[in-house]
Amino acid sequence: MRWDSVAFDLLCSIVRPRPDLDKAREILKEGVDIDVLFSLAARHGVRPRLSVLLPLGLDPAAERSLRAALATFERDHVARSLAMVDELVRVTAALAAAAIPVVAFKGPVLALQLYDGLAQREYADIDLLVPPDRADAAQALLATLGYRNIQGDAAFVRTFLGAQRQVALDRPGLAAAIDLHWAFSAAPLPFPLDSAEIWPRLVPLSIGGRPVPTLAPDDLALLLAGHGTKEAWHNLAWVADFARLVDRHPELDWADLLQRARRRRCGDAVLLAAAMAQRLLGVEPPRGLAAPLAASRRVGAQADRLAEALRQGAAEGPREHLHDILLCDRLADRLWARVRTALRPTAGDHAALPLPRPLWPLYWLTRPFRLAARTIRRC
Repeated sequence: MRWDSVAFDLLCSIVRPRPDLDKAREILKEGVDIDVLFSLAARHGVRPRLSVLLPLGLDPAAERSLRAALATFERDHVARSLAMVDELVRVTAALAAAAIPVVAFKGPVLALQLYDGLAQREYADIDLLVPPDRADAAQALLATLGYRNIQGDAAFVRTFLGAQRQVALDRPGLAAAIDLHWAFSAAPLPFPLDSAEIWPRLVPLSIGGRPVPTLAPDDLALLLAGHGTKEAWHNLAWVADFARLVDRHPELDWADLLQRARRRRCGDAVLLAAAMAQRLLGVEPPRGLAAPLAASRRVGAQADRLAEALRQGAAEGPREHLHDILLCDRLADRLWARVRTALRPTAGDHAALPLPRPLWPLYWLTRPFRLAARTIRRC
């Protein structure tokens, strides 16, 4: 389909922390295809925000169309959200009972932290983080609750997916997977938030009358900046999340947060998050970030490129894996991440040449030849 940049501008006007209703009315007067708008909102995971448009003077046919689409979406979304929350509470309680430290982030937790309602934000999975030395125990416990690894057995995950430091687990009958993490980024890459530092600062969030451990606001700021950057900011919802956190937590010391990220060699991720919120949603950079952002030509150029790609729909497809290197402040880190990522065997290598398990170490030798063959085919 052809992405409509006018519809995208309309979404930007209503997903910002304080919707710009005057701008939304102006865009509506120009005419917007409701089907295109709804599809674009689904693509970016911001359909709950569309209800803001209903009182703004849509023509009768467009209003009927939007109300019908929202009614269907909201019915399914509310039911799914409640099911996911029940499962989140059940799983975190089981992990806590087994003395396995756990923190929930993104997903329904973020909906409550930033949007004040489970149904006010879209989400697909339950994201949990455990300490690296408890990851195997957590997977074993989740297996007793009906969860299975959908990516392969433990040996396969260790060999081909271990660098990702997370696994996807699903349970039959539940329309959501658990993404179990033991770090916030892949092994070759830095990340603004050190997962080892979060545990003393966790904040309990009451969900269904039970406390669920979540990230403190300053740690959440670094997480949102890092997550959006490693995903090349190809989703408007992530920009909206960061913008909403900036608006909701004016007390945060952003200069200190930038220094924390810089010590992790990825301070530019924080600056890029602020730049994306400014360019797309009109949210001014918080104090402590404005001056370093203005001084960084690299971040400014990246933000211009990514924001325009998002507006024009160029980010519609899956991101490239090496977009992760946007996290790296230093050229040496970016080059090293490229080398390590390129040479590490992947599930694709196994699919292309299914060797028996005793021969899996050979993939370290065959990987460069497969890369060379792929390069030749592209020439």
